[in-house]
Amino acid sequence: RFTERLDEIGARPSIGTVADSYDNALAETVNGLYKTECVFGPDAPRPWDDVDQLELATLGWVHWFNTDRLHSHCGDVPPDEFEAAFYAAQQTAPTGVGNQ
Repeated sequence: RFTERLDEIGARPSIGTVADSYDNALAETVNGLYKTECVFGPDAPRPWDDVDQLELATLGWVHWFNTDRLHSHCGDVPPDEFEAAFYAAQQTAPTGVGNQ
């Protein structure tokens, strides 16, 4: 029924073939990093005081992961710096403007 509904609205599923272990790889990797670095990390309290404490730690971890954490995909540059450099490289100087 799910596939039929997607066809009805003209949507393509984000999942691939049946029994393909690669479909969920990114989500599993991020979940594993989250658990290792935040939930069970060396600075994590044992046990967590309450769900609110874990939620606040999760918010901080997600922000750090998306802005400051070194990612090998980005050449071990924090994502914010990588993105800024990417967009800076897209900027071209206008031709025929100013003193040349």
